[in-house]
Amino acid sequence: MQTTMLKVTDLKVNYGGIEAVKGISFEVPEKSIVTLVGANGAGKSTTLRTISGLVRPRSGSIKLFDEELTNKNVTTLVAKGITLVPEGRKIFPDLTVMENLRIGAYLRKDDLRDDLDWIFHLFPRLKEREWQYGGTLSGGEQQMLAVGRALMSRPKLLMMDEPSLGLAPIIVRNIFDIIQEINKQGVTILLIEQNANMALKIADIGYVMETGRITLSGKGKDLLKNPAVKSAYLGS
Repeated sequence: MQTTMLKVTDLKVNYGGIEAVKGISFEVPEKSIVTLVGANGAGKSTTLRTISGLVRPRSGSIKLFDEELTNKNVTTLVAKGITLVPEGRKIFPDLTVMENLRIGAYLRKDDLRDDLDWIFHLFPRLKEREWQYGGTLSGGEQQMLAVGRALMSRPKLLMMDEPSLGLAPIIVRNIFDIIQEINKQGVTILLIEQNANMALKIADIGYVMETGRITLSGKGKDLLKNPAVKSAYLGS
């Protein structure tokens, strides 16, 4: 039986006067891929930003291996092993690829060479461009760099916010292949995606979010066959 890595219980989050997340509960088993799917404005990004410490919840609990992490700051959470690849990539455009990657390891004091070798194995394009400025990279290369930078902190839980957004279909397939490869190395993945089809295909567990609530959950492959999910998110 898989150990529960992340446990979110009755999480409520307000943005101004709006209740963006309305008491959701879900679990992420260790070494799994879990996805939250849903339309824009469903509360998916707010959920990830709250888990990562960027947003304070109104109430509820966030636990990593039974340790309460609600309201901890971002640096503490990165040190505990929780890292977010934000929507829109948010790389440093005026720094080189190598400098961006090294910033991902800002809490580490050990040798980075093995991790850099692994990231360049995952993303050969980054090796070719290691001294190029981040702002000169294509959208797909910037997404690779954002993922690589997050991996430099050696996360236990890697959270990804819309990694396929704005990318060409062939690049999207490549990114999803790499997500699976990262997971095979023992990293737990929590993924939010509008591309529900791709996300549910690789996910062990899926949760459907609608207007701040989780309305459906199950194995990824079962949700792919669910008529409600098909009609709402899979265009059939």
